[in-house]
Amino acid sequence: MDAPAHPSRSLIVNMPVADVERSKAFFLKLGFGLDPRASDAGNNALIVFGDEASVMLSSRETFAKYSKLPAADPATHALALYSFTVASRDEVDTISATALAEGATEADGAEDFGFMYTRSFFDLDGHGWQIMWIAPEEAADEQPAEASTAA
Repeated sequence: MDAPAHPSRSLIVNMPVADVERSKAFFLKLGFGLDPRASDAGNNALIVFGDEASVMLSSRETFAKYSKLPAADPATHALALYSFTVASRDEVDTISATALAEGATEADGAEDFGFMYTRSFFDLDGHGWQIMWIAPEEAADEQPAEASTAA
């Protein structure tokens, strides 16, 4: 993999939710962090997924202030699929089980591709999430030749 063009950049996905506090509690139970500097009760909660990725959970009203287009209902329309990686196959299963116990619904059961293991769920608002474990040493070997040489 080539070095990123802008290694200091991080990704923040903004997501409308029905109840910020309920959604915040859900993601904290899955093991993610909270950045209190960018969070305010009832309006926004910045959930930290890693050093370079976070999700801003915003009330539908707050989200509407920033969006130039109407927000679709994630229970009836796919807005995006949100994926994140974890360190082990067991962690995929643990996070998936916790999500389901906390009110998520299963989207797909376990999918095992050898070098990659995934599970998917819909969160409390219907947003689709996929948890992925990718074996680093095997992932490079499994990529098609054109993918490994692309710039």
